[in-house]
Amino acid sequence: MLTLESERLAIRNFDDTDLEAFYAYRKDPEVAMYQGFEPFTKSEAKIFIESQKHKVFGASTGWHQFAVIKKENNLLIGDCAIKLNDFENNEAEIGCTISPLYQAKGYGKETLLTILEFLFEKFKMRRIVETTDVENIASIRLLESTGFRKEAHFKENIWFNNKWGSEYQFAMLNHEWINKINN
Repeated sequence: MLTLESERLAIRNFDDTDLEAFYAYRKDPEVAMYQGFEPFTKSEAKIFIESQKHKVFGASTGWHQFAVIKKENNLLIGDCAIKLNDFENNEAEIGCTISPLYQAKGYGKETLLTILEFLFEKFKMRRIVETTDVENIASIRLLESTGFRKEAHFKENIWFNNKWGSEYQFAMLNHEWINKINN
């Protein structure tokens, strides 16, 4: 099981106590707008948590979703995902969703920096990527503020919300992370 901590947050496997808060923001159409899911039903939220709560990080490639907990009151404020793309090339993809109740308070940035530190320093990743919709300005700003650089612009590459969408891919290499934390 994975547990990471920052100053204000804990990142851990989901558990059953997370259901109500998880469902509350994952049912919101604004939260789902730029993501690869429709607003969740309560039963979908429960099934999702059940599918993630016992996953062992690093045991396989593929997406692993984790709860983002505000340590001060032990409340779920969002979730983050890590996908190990390629063990040979030490590449991972990440993602983050913060409940609208907790957005614009630095929690997204703190979550991403905690994940980056773990993946680069403890898990020895060489490269980490994040893909976001070109219209998702908040996500773009968050990625840039954490030191990611825009690496690609995929035009009309994904059928999304009943239309063709375009995405940016951002990336960071291990040596870029080291330069960031040393400056």
